[in-house]
Amino acid sequence: MGTRMRPLTFTANKHLIPVANKPLILYAIETVADTGIKEIALTYNPGGLDIIKNFLGDGSKWGVKFTYILQENPRGGLSNIFQVCEDFIGGDNFLMHLGDNIFTGGIQNLYDHFMKKKPHGLVGLVHHPENTRLGVPYFDEEGHLVKYVEKPENPPHDYAVPGLYFFDNIIFKCFKGKDKIVPSARGEMEIASAYQWLIDHKYQVDTLEIEGAWLDPGKVQDWLEANLFLLDLNTKTKINSNLDKTVRIHGRVTIGKNCNITNSHLKGPLNIGDNVTITNSTVGPFTSVYHNCMIIDSTITDSVLMESVIIDKVRKNIENSIIGPNTNISQSDHSEHYCELLVSELSKISL
Repeated sequence: MGTRMRPLTFTANKHLIPVANKPLILYAIETVADTGIKEIALTYNPGGLDIIKNFLGDGSKWGVKFTYILQENPRGGLSNIFQVCEDFIGGDNFLMHLGDNIFTGGIQNLYDHFMKKKPHGLVGLVHHPENTRLGVPYFDEEGHLVKYVEKPENPPHDYAVPGLYFFDNIIFKCFKGKDKIVPSARGEMEIASAYQWLIDHKYQVDTLEIEGAWLDPGKVQDWLEANLFLLDLNTKTKINSNLDKTVRIHGRVTIGKNCNITNSHLKGPLNIGDNVTITNSTVGPFTSVYHNCMIIDSTITDSVLMESVIIDKVRKNIENSIIGPNTNISQSDHSEHYCELLVSELSKISL
């Protein structure tokens, strides 16, 4: 539902908001496709099919085939997500990758372990200083997984379980019979319950640490931090537009096609999309500017600009901001050193 990203998500699907100038959902799709998997189901909530299907298509762009599957109850829980995909899975083994999680080191090591060792379930692990707000694995003295608890008060270590889960098809038995899993106190079919069912029935459930960083940009500050991290990690100097000689570039900067940039200072890491106009401005570092934006006589750092944003003659530095699509920000007579903005779609602001 993207409630923690409101007001942006009142009108925008969270999974299509860019992080480091790439829509969030594409990180998950590319990570899964990189393993060699060819069939991907994308679950959607009622009324949410058209926008995501129109954006992603049939999957051929990534060498995979997409199937779109309705999850009728958006609050049904993580286990309900693969429960509604049982016909699609058709007796195969599968992995589930949450659409708002980013694994910067990929998931190939987990995929290879699962395919080679063939456990009934595999739990990916990350170190996290605030694992009390996540799922936490508990181990016996020999290091075997014995329990998986959601949001424990006093976890014995700093391990947490991110949004990546592997199962073989035996897991669908957990939804049937007298000992089937049931919704938790908050009314959801928890992913922890599915793994606990496997453990209680003596099925093999392995754990393996995930390589690289795990990013979960669910809140505004998390989004800005993910944007910063990914720009620093992935930005390479690549300029696809002819620049005026008055443009100064420091650091790693990526510039898309058909951009018109004059008399400006670009500081990397910085990612600029296509058809962007920048005049008499300073942009970056740690800033992503999506397609069709216009920046005039302004300074922007540590921010995310979505599509078709206009920033015109703003004297205050714009910092630590996420600016929604089609927003127009212009200057008033008042002046301060800087401002912080969280602006939703079709807004108009005069500062």
